[in-house]
Amino acid sequence: MDTSLHYLTMANQMLIQKRLLERVKASGLTLGQPKVLDYLKDHDGASQKEIAAGCLIEAGSLTSILNRMEEKNLIERRMLNGNRRTFHIFMTESGKKSQKLVEEVFREIETTAWKDISPEEAEAFMAVYHKIYKNLSETGCEHTGKEGSNK
Repeated sequence: MDTSLHYLTMANQMLIQKRLLERVKASGLTLGQPKVLDYLKDHDGASQKEIAAGCLIEAGSLTSILNRMEEKNLIERRMLNGNRRTFHIFMTESGKKSQKLVEEVFREIETTAWKDISPEEAEAFMAVYHKIYKNLSETGCEHTGKEGSNK
């Protein structure tokens, strides 16, 4: 097994996504929808632009995800204050039930992931992982000239 950061990060993401989709399959949720429901839990009524930024999803991809969610009656789009250019996304009662399922599954996945890891190890890991995220989000995808740098 490759032990590079990029490989393990992608492998863990794939495993999390696979477990999540297996557990929510019966509810009819598909790729991208759990992430949106998880975001709306704390940002119900957010604009599509806010959701795209918060979920790190391209606007075009989010539009198709939201269309399918609206068809399944998980969300509804509403205009606020007469602004016809910006729709705000709200969870329906059905969406709130699906969000609770997603929350439960994420909790189960995290419990499994942190098994046999002490709170101190988890805290140290998360601190480093946040630094990695910060480093990558600040530099974007451009080349930094720091080949093999391992700060």
